[in-house]
Amino acid sequence: MSSPPQSQSQWRFPRARLEGPNPAVLRLKNGRTTGANLQVVSLTGGLLSLPQPVDQGSQVRLIFLTGAGAVLGGAEMLPPIRDHLQAFRFVSLADEDQRRLEKLVGQHAAPSQPDQAWIEKFRAAKAQQKPPRPWRFKAAQLIGALMAGLAAGAYVLHLGLGWRLPFALWK
Repeated sequence: MSSPPQSQSQWRFPRARLEGPNPAVLRLKNGRTTGANLQVVSLTGGLLSLPQPVDQGSQVRLIFLTGAGAVLGGAEMLPPIRDHLQAFRFVSLADEDQRRLEKLVGQHAAPSQPDQAWIEKFRAAKAQQKPPRPWRFKAAQLIGALMAGLAAGAYVLHLGLGWRLPFALWK
């Protein structure tokens, strides 16, 4: 059994975006199984559509069918992307399963150049984007402005000018 290739550079392995139903089964450490639908796969991992996310870091056995046969491998579950989408990375694959996976990815992989250009453009825009300020800062700013207004009003009333202030300024 071999380890799938791991990338240390910025280059990404080609991905196969699969259409239609691509059933997969995950077997958890406790023996429980759950069905999934394989959305995207590469030589290093992929993306599953699950009824419920699996705990991040869980070690699972994953099996799915390809045109060349079944692929069975060990995988680690990564953080969920959305409620029903969760990424995984392969941690172990038998040589024959690795060959089946390479064949599947080779058949379905989209040309990487347009995708890579879009990814780089997205990363550059994301790096320049300021993170949104939490709502607490906005609420504190609003409360501060209200308090300053109330303090100014109280000061004017304390001076005894009240509603005469606009007319007092004309004198």
